[in-house]
Amino acid sequence: MARDQAEWSALGTYVQLTVADATKLSSAEDTARALLDRIDAACSRFRADSDLSRVNAAAGRDVSVSPLLAMAVEVAVQVAGHTQGIVHPLLGDTMVRLGYNTTYSQLDAGRVTDITTAPVDLDAWRDIRVSEGSVRIPAGHSLDLGATGKAWAADIIAQTIVRELGVGVIISVGGDIAVATPEGQVASWPVEITEHPDRPGHTQIVQLGEGGLATSSTQVRRWSVAGITAHHLIDPRTGAPAADVWRTVTASGPSAVAANAATTAAIVLGEEATEWLNARHVAARLVASDGTITTTGGWPTDEGGLNEPDVALVS
Repeated sequence: MARDQAEWSALGTYVQLTVADATKLSSAEDTARALLDRIDAACSRFRADSDLSRVNAAAGRDVSVSPLLAMAVEVAVQVAGHTQGIVHPLLGDTMVRLGYNTTYSQLDAGRVTDITTAPVDLDAWRDIRVSEGSVRIPAGHSLDLGATGKAWAADIIAQTIVRELGVGVIISVGGDIAVATPEGQVASWPVEITEHPDRPGHTQIVQLGEGGLATSSTQVRRWSVAGITAHHLIDPRTGAPAADVWRTVTASGPSAVAANAATTAAIVLGEEATEWLNARHVAARLVASDGTITTTGGWPTDEGGLNEPDVALVS
């Protein structure tokens, strides 16, 4: 019997791919793996030979890059604009100061014993320039696409599989989920919303018919730095990990990028998150540090559909 789901690791996280026609899974997996390899080569902060690393090394100057990095940076700039810099693409130096200068699996907990944090200019992203075949970032700054890269990868992989193979698909790249369906077809994919295995309970199943779904958490990528516990979701207003107001936020959107922009912004905004999400009509589920669940924007209270995402961030 042909499989309809594949799982593997890429971009420092897990990938889960399901297609509506099991006979096309092998081709869909080949397409996804090839794209992820190209994305890693272009966009990784942890590879000295990546286009992104070359851009960071030449901050203040135009650098010739692959179309993939140019596209990824354009998306990151759009998200920064829609979130007023709360989801910021120029946090590379901040991540390094916090000890996150290698892939998470290789982090040496406690290796960094002295750190300083400082706010990042919330408008610095406005000075990023993307033109055909080149990217320039402002001098004194460093790119990090961790906030948008996996969601963007999920989106383009889903779109490519539909275009090339004509089959409906749902793909999760580290919890950033994209759904795509050939024109004229309708699908409904059940998605289980759950927290980290160390925190049982709070599980819900929703139906996703199009667009994207993303989850951001302060509980997963955590490490010790200078005697404190840090995580990868940075508040650019302080240069420090976002306060643990919400341990998990899940949101839907017209794309995985839009959903991820909402969840990342919500984690960073903390107490301001629910007002911010409701003002933008974002369907979201927020789990507070004490386990209390809050929902916004028409998130289903029980098993239900998220077939008409209404996130006014990015498409």
